[in-house]
Amino acid sequence: MSKRPWPFVLGGLLVALLLAGVVSNYASAHPDGLDSSLLKGCTVNADDEITGGSCPAQQAKDHELADSPLADYGVRGVSNGFLSTGLSGVLGVLLTFALGGGLFWLARRRGPATGPTNGPAAAPATGPAGRASDPTADERAARASGTR
Repeated sequence: MSKRPWPFVLGGLLVALLLAGVVSNYASAHPDGLDSSLLKGCTVNADDEITGGSCPAQQAKDHELADSPLADYGVRGVSNGFLSTGLSGVLGVLLTFALGGGLFWLARRRGPATGPTNGPAAAPATGPAGRASDPTADERAARASGTR
């Protein structure tokens, strides 16, 4: 297996950008399951505005970030809907990629861990009479003497 993940990462980024920038424009404009369940009991017109009845959707309020630059699946200030939605998706993918890449870069392992017992400066363990201890040699000697 290759030690360089860059072709895989860049390929995944390219696919994500294509999906977010182009394919997202063809997503259904009809409400999803949650939205449609909140509209049960109300009558709505062709623009999905509530015209009568009683349902939980009537208590809905705008989110605190409803006027943010990337709110409502678009970019504020871009009047072309197709371009606004695609640009919003591309910006979201790039922002997510940058944040995720930064977190992975911070969390990655920088090399083998060195501690007082396994570093190059660590002295070899010594056995009886100051000899360097070899567990397999000690085990063989114990078996030969029958003291195991």
